[in-house]
Parts: sequence; C-alpha cells; structure tokens
Amino acid sequence: MTEYDKFKNMAIEVAKKAHAGQTDKGGEPYFFHVQRVANSLTDKNAKVVAYLHDTVEDTDITIEKLKELGFSDTIVSAVQVLTQERYQPYFDYIVEIKKNKLATMVKLADLKDNMNLSRITTPTEKDFERVKKYQKAFKILELEGE
Repeated sequence: MTEYDKFKNMAIEVAKKAHAGQTDKGGEPYFFHVQRVANSLTDKNAKVVAYLHDTVEDTDITIEKLKELGFSDTIVSAVQVLTQERYQPYFDYIVEIKKNKLATMVKLADLKDNMNLSRITTPTEKDFERVKKYQKAFKILELEGE
C-alpha cells in the first residue's frame, strides 16, 4: 500500500465516521457529497482533502485530531483554509481560499457538486439563491492567479 493509499483510506474512514447520520439537502447520506467531490479530482492530495473538507466545519473532528492522525501539513492546512469560521463573511472566506492552491481545487469541485440541484426533488427559491451565491464564488476562485 502506498503512502497516498494509506492517507486516502484514512481520510475516507474519518469522513464516514464524522458524517455518519448527516444528510445533504437532497436527503442522501452526506458522505456521498464528499465522495463525489473527491472522485471528481485527479490530484492525489486534493482527493484526500476532499474527503476531509467538511469534517472540521460540520463535525466534532478538529484540526489537532487530523494532525494527530498523521495527515501532512499540506493536507491539514488546506482543510483548515476550507473550514469557514462562524463569524466569517462567506466571500471573505472565499478570498482566503484563493491563497491556497490545493484548497482552491477542492472548493471548486465542492461548489460544482453543490450547484447541481438534480439531487433535490423540488428545489425552492432558497436553493436557487444559494446556487447564485455559489456561482459567484466559483467565478472568484476560477480567476485564481489572475
């Protein structure tokens, strides 16, 4: 087993346990979302980060726990950047993500998955408004480096 396989498998297990019992806006297990995001990426570090991208923000997992488990500083830093602080305005958070290439790759994939309303049986106006916000964030991140 390669080092990558070890950390990818560990990230999958952390995400499965951390998101157990959580569902997405379409009522599906939340783990399916992080799995779709990971599967849409080709970069190995990005795949690992994708599995972990919502664990610190939405579960009891901490940055310290990820460090204890042995995830690299590169992985942990990207997860930390992807963790929106409760007080942080959304677009300030997006601008911070742009400063980390790995986090940017994962957030773009995350936004693509979140903008896909086909998993929601009857989208509401609130869902369409959220997609508009995500489209704006996507454009900001897409211009990364410009």
